[in-house]
Amino acid sequence: MDTFEDRKAQLARALGAAAGRGGAPFRLEKDTSNLFRDRAEAPRQRLNVREFHHVLSVSAVDRWVEVEGMTSYETLVDATLAQGVMPCVVPQLKSITIGGAIAGVGIESSSFRHGLVHESIKELEVLLGDGSTVIARPDNAHRDLFYGFPNSYGTLGYVLRARAQAIPAKAFVRLTHIRHAEAGAFFADLARRCESDADFVDGVVFGPSEQVITVGHFADTAPYASDYTFEHIYYRSIRERQEDYLSTHDYIWRWDTDWFWCSKNLYAQNPFVRRLLGRERLNSIFYTRVMRWNSRVGLTRRLDRLLGKHPESVIQDVDIPIARAPEFLEFFLREIDILPLWICPFRSPNKGAYWPLFPADPATLFVNFGFWDVVRPDEPHPPGHFNRQIERKVQELGGLKSLYSDSYFPQDEFWSIYDKQAYDALKAKYDPNGVFKNLYEKTVLKE
Repeated sequence: MDTFEDRKAQLARALGAAAGRGGAPFRLEKDTSNLFRDRAEAPRQRLNVREFHHVLSVSAVDRWVEVEGMTSYETLVDATLAQGVMPCVVPQLKSITIGGAIAGVGIESSSFRHGLVHESIKELEVLLGDGSTVIARPDNAHRDLFYGFPNSYGTLGYVLRARAQAIPAKAFVRLTHIRHAEAGAFFADLARRCESDADFVDGVVFGPSEQVITVGHFADTAPYASDYTFEHIYYRSIRERQEDYLSTHDYIWRWDTDWFWCSKNLYAQNPFVRRLLGRERLNSIFYTRVMRWNSRVGLTRRLDRLLGKHPESVIQDVDIPIARAPEFLEFFLREIDILPLWICPFRSPNKGAYWPLFPADPATLFVNFGFWDVVRPDEPHPPGHFNRQIERKVQELGGLKSLYSDSYFPQDEFWSIYDKQAYDALKAKYDPNGVFKNLYEKTVLKE
């Protein structure tokens, strides 16, 4: 079997040769993607990175893991839990890769304590557009790339290897669900829970007068362990139970079985359909494939037209300072009205760090609002009407928006948010020949 160094050398040669030929921009050739941005078909040079899916080393004693960039979190979690540890932050879906979570923005219910995925990374090895590689750390000559890489979405290079911090993991997680009927009290309590000894904190908004905070604590033993991997549905249990226990493995993937609650759009929450699909198809990978098929063939678009509807996908994660979170929720319920909403608090554990492409104030506790559905008004609107409303409101409230999905920012506004001066300096240093698209082209433009 080849080694990481062998795989790296082979890929670098391929990229260097292709870059020397010029022509079409690059696109990663891999098995999964968690980007939700429709783009016009255009010529692309494909860069095969499928082989970079290995966990290279796990140190339970020193609490770190070394892993290749295209390794899925499903593979990474299996390898680390076997050693009694887990990554500090494990994004919600099994198909997300660690390289993708670093180049994008990865979050989960441990983020109130450990920050976003990139804040638990200690070292990156990045493949550049000319085929060379650099190692970026907070304390070396490439510290600018280390801090500038998160939220760059493959426009500066690709992670081939990362060293990530890990935390001790016990066998079970005990969950407590705390109910609220008013947004101000809900967010105030959420802030208090983030000051507690909890290991995990997140929440769900089911309606204007129904919000639930879920607090998780590691446990060595449990009186039982609920199973939400087949017939039972996790998010429904939040409304039905006050306390619950899950194995740590099942807690990490509690949202994956039903893609949070989006499996309802495939009728996969119907007991008959659920049994017909079987346990092996109840996961985010299967749902994503169906969604991408529908995007290509346009089945639901045609049905909406027959019904006289004018659909717009609103698939977004936005981050709002917690002091302004009730205001955002009030706006969202009035103007967008997609339910449920996932709520996940986060703050930086490193008060001195500055991430120029995701400049969240490290002194502020933020709330991530996750919402993923389609708005179907009776009257037509310009493309991106509802998404643009959200972007404006997020800016008004001092928040930030993740860029994995459709964006509609005018260019000047975009670069006023995502530090253009810092980005241009990084681009000039690490991709001077423009082998990769720039960030605005990659995340906003539709071509």
